Amino acid sequence: MKWSFAALGLIMIGLFGFIIIIMFNEITVSNEQDYYTLKDATEAAMIESIDVAYYRLTGEIKMSQEKFVENFTRRFTETSTFGNGNYDVHFYQISETPPKVSLRIVDSTNSYNAYNVETTQFDIVNELSAILDVYK
Repeated sequence: MKWSFAALGLIMIGLFGFIIIIMFNEITVSNEQDYYTLKDATEAAMIESIDVAYYRLTGEIKMSQEKFVENFTRRFTETSTFGNGNYDVHFYQISETPPKVSLRIVDSTNSYNAYNVETTQFDIVNELSAILDVYK
């Protein structure tokens, strides 16, 4: 009888370990995916938002704030988890001259239930500050 309880305990420990590995995998993969999506979408949106007419007249780079927000949200939603993520986007600072952006993405993971006692959900936060600089 003691060997059956030992085998049952070993199976329970294995299942618990498997659940921990799945949670850790979801958190790390989501974090990495969110970071690179944030970085690429910010860079592309900043380049798309440059006011070309202003640059031709003055020779200085100026970014349109409204265009940046529109381009960033479009690009981020197209490339981030195929539109299935629970994202909160916070724009903290958008400066037109010189082009500078500070923003934060908060992603919520799936919720996990442990013995119907408590629901566990993690928030993954990625922050990025970017400055667009051109060498002459």
